[in-house]
Amino acid sequence: QVQLVESGGGLVQAGGSLRLSCAASGRTFSNYAVGWFRQAPGKEREFVAGISWSGSSTYYVDSVKGRFTISRDNAKKTVYLQMNSLNPEDTAVYYCAATLWGGEYVRNYPYWGQGTQVTVSS
Repeated sequence: QVQLVESGGGLVQAGGSLRLSCAASGRTFSNYAVGWFRQAPGKEREFVAGISWSGSSTYYVDSVKGRFTISRDNAKKTVYLQMNSLNPEDTAVYYCAATLWGGEYVRNYPYWGQGTQVTVSS
């Protein structure tokens, strides 16, 4: 079992930055890959970024490549999402999720946090 809690969301102007954190509990967190997803009003939840259990592999959706960076600190049981050059299209509730399998599909992730709101004003 893994419990996840996101933090770091807020209101930021276009061009600004935020860093999201995903704090985990559970002894085996370091065995899990972690993904960040987001869901805007009226839209489906979409994959944003993922990181392997060791942190050696990362992957991103095309729309955030070069702007977002995912990282993890297994000693602190925390995964981060650094978001730079934010634009209004990034406005959404951001969720972190954990899986033993990895990938970009929501169905691959059995453990989810409650989400944190990110709002980017123009």
